[in-house]
Amino acid sequence: MKIWRRFNGEHLTVPIKEEVESLILRETAAGNRLKICIGTDSEVRGKQVEFATVIVFLREKKGGFMLINNEVVHQIMPLKERLLNEVARSIEISFALCDLLDQYDVALEVHADINTNPNFKSNPALNEAMGYILGMGFAFKAKPHAFASSCCADKVI
Repeated sequence: MKIWRRFNGEHLTVPIKEEVESLILRETAAGNRLKICIGTDSEVRGKQVEFATVIVFLREKKGGFMLINNEVVHQIMPLKERLLNEVARSIEISFALCDLLDQYDVALEVHADINTNPNFKSNPALNEAMGYILGMGFAFKAKPHAFASSCCADKVI
């Protein structure tokens, strides 16, 4: 079971889907229109990789907030495999939430921490990541527009 928390460090006491529904209801009751962006980033630390996945709730013209999951994997993996693992983690939570988001008409984007510029090391994973995300029926964003993964998740690793 994945352990999710708020930005302030408080651990969630209910399943993530239940928490997301509660937050959607709270925000819509307050008159806020929401969009959710999901992204994952990772960092190699010795012989392990730490992944951070975030669910970013954007309030139209009123800021936002996020929920965070950190996980450490004791395995070395090549860069392309690690990037596709990031995408898989984002897809996993997106898929778990998509029915709920459809029910409440909340837009969803999946952000990949992959650069569209071919001069960057992450670029060779771009086509596979984009195909994976779009093939699952989700909206796709890559760097420099993938703030959920490249900024938000990056800050909580």
